[in-house]
Amino acid sequence: MQKSSSLSLRLQIRHFKNTFFQVKELPFKDLLSDSLIKAIHQSGDVRETVFTPLVTLKAFLLQVLSPTGSCKEAVSHILTERLSCGYAANSMNTGPYCKARQRLSLSQLQEGMLSIGKTLHQQAPHSWLWKGFKVVLVDGTTLLMPDTQENQASYPQQSVQKPGLGFPIMRLVGLFSLATGSCIGYATGTFQGKGSGETSLFSRLISTLRKDDVLLADRYYTTYAIMALLIEQGTSLVFRQRSNVKSDFRKGQRLGAKDHIISYNKPPRKPVWMTAETYAELPEKIIIREFAVNGIVYVTSFLDAKDFPKKELVELYQQRWKVELDFRTIKTHMGMEMLRCLTPQMVDKELAVHLLAYNLIRANLAKAAHIYNKKPRYLSFMAVVQLMRHIVGLCISMTTKALGELLNPLLKAMASTEIGKRKRPNQPRVIKRRPKAYPLMNKPRGEYVSC
Repeated sequence: MQKSSSLSLRLQIRHFKNTFFQVKELPFKDLLSDSLIKAIHQSGDVRETVFTPLVTLKAFLLQVLSPTGSCKEAVSHILTERLSCGYAANSMNTGPYCKARQRLSLSQLQEGMLSIGKTLHQQAPHSWLWKGFKVVLVDGTTLLMPDTQENQASYPQQSVQKPGLGFPIMRLVGLFSLATGSCIGYATGTFQGKGSGETSLFSRLISTLRKDDVLLADRYYTTYAIMALLIEQGTSLVFRQRSNVKSDFRKGQRLGAKDHIISYNKPPRKPVWMTAETYAELPEKIIIREFAVNGIVYVTSFLDAKDFPKKELVELYQQRWKVELDFRTIKTHMGMEMLRCLTPQMVDKELAVHLLAYNLIRANLAKAAHIYNKKPRYLSFMAVVQLMRHIVGLCISMTTKALGELLNPLLKAMASTEIGKRKRPNQPRVIKRRPKAYPLMNKPRGEYVSC
């Protein structure tokens, strides 16, 4: 019995890795270690014959990658896999699968997502880096979820909306690798209230950045406390200057035209996300470089104007907008803008699985780009998602040798999906398609039904 159980686990691990092309012969190894996969397997009910933790997680990942995102589609995949392996078919009832999802460990889902994202970020080839630095992008966004009492209690809707007319809303701040596009960290919170702002959430992520990282952020993050913490731990930064700051380039140490080094004094008031003790430990002043190009002012911790000319820094900062594309990919293309789960516990797991699936796709893009001398940022993310949707059925029961023969043409196909550096004029933020001629909801849905 023990031998049979061990063999079953080995097969499950092999099937899980094969589904997402995680084999040792390819670049970027140990994205998901066997020890982590085994820990995920042992975290649930290992006596379950159909919905084991690994089978459930794999179905969950394929569910968020599917165009419909339905539980029925996930259960259909499990049925297909069991039939291809010679096992009895499971029921199409989604109840057991949904219960199995609840048994998955949130911490292990997050650990798996971070393991892939950070490994890709740290193992990026030198040709993908900027002057030897690993560039990190940060930004925030919001997500909606079903209007249930549990979700409203944890993630209340906007206060300007009447009860029953809005959706629970979550604020999300994410760190993304510029080189590989992978998510290397995230923090969530409520949309409004004390400690719910982007900088408050970002404060939880500062310690995850390293000395060989460069952080790009918009002017919302240009605060004394954030810059002081980054400089103190050795993380470089390039930010936009706040619009309410009047820069005087006649002061400080002049480096060139509208380029100088100045000192910032610590403000008397601490930010809401920092304790008084921690704020007291910050230095009384920091040295920062401030420069302007085309009327836009930037701040950076790179003080050497010869090694880091301001034009090169501006060209680097212009890459910050790619984090907007990353959020668009996850929210719009992967359907995460409106989450599906009915409880905050499952909403958190659904978010972690979405980001885990996103990082698995980014891993395959990075492998294809590395082998065929491309850059993953210029390969189509959605083309790889569509390819994996169609190929997953073949990978389920393949031997390692057979999968190895299939991988090369698959990775070559991924590398052929270049999107190039597209340029187009700025587009107006208007809608061409007219909305349906229905009135807006102005009272809870239950009151309409009871009429």
